[in-house]
Amino acid sequence: MNYLANFLTLLSLVCGFVSIIFSLESQFTFACWAIILSVIFDGLDGQVARKNPMPSEFGKELDSLVDVISFGIAPSILGYIFIYREFYLWATLALFVYLLCSVMRLAKYNVTPKDKLANYFYGLPTTVSGGALASFILIYRKKGSMPLAEFVPFIFLVIVLILAFLMVSRVKYLNLDGLKQLLGSRIKLTFFTLAILLILAAFLRRAGIATFLLFLIYLIFSPFVVKRLDNTR
Repeated sequence: MNYLANFLTLLSLVCGFVSIIFSLESQFTFACWAIILSVIFDGLDGQVARKNPMPSEFGKELDSLVDVISFGIAPSILGYIFIYREFYLWATLALFVYLLCSVMRLAKYNVTPKDKLANYFYGLPTTVSGGALASFILIYRKKGSMPLAEFVPFIFLVIVLILAFLMVSRVKYLNLDGLKQLLGSRIKLTFFTLAILLILAAFLRRAGIATFLLFLIYLIFSPFVVKRLDNTR
């Protein structure tokens, strides 16, 4: 199980690295999807690792290092190249703050005793923040015909700073164990339904909007769900 989990982690790393390459080539669509695919591999490796009765410390450290690249560095480079012509200095500062907070978030997670994380994380997971930035750019990668296109650089930097703050905050965000507790036997049906909806959105050329809304729903409602679960324990 450890070998499979580590393999999935490395696939997440490949996606993060490929995203950086596509960003440098200004291929924003592919760069965004590479980060979102990395989110999927990161979720899968966590599930595989949980099924192992003897978790690997090596795998844990590998996962965190990969997350720094795939959800810290890759979204920062993608965001910088996406908006730098209009907000050169502010983009640099904001995206460095984002990268710094993602590194701090992962370091704090590594030293937090797991018995204190029953069904939640402290702070927004880097996977969600990286995925949210990528899906936002996926919506506005062709800015000319989109509403509020002239404000996209400013809106993007505001989102970057909000995500940075949430990553290092004490806000509780639902983890997969909490999601299983919430949905019970309906969890497989829920994931299957979401997959169908995302595929349908892709056919309708609305995959970016659908993906961004999915991350946004988690970001806004997850703390309330955790509070509800805590009250029922």
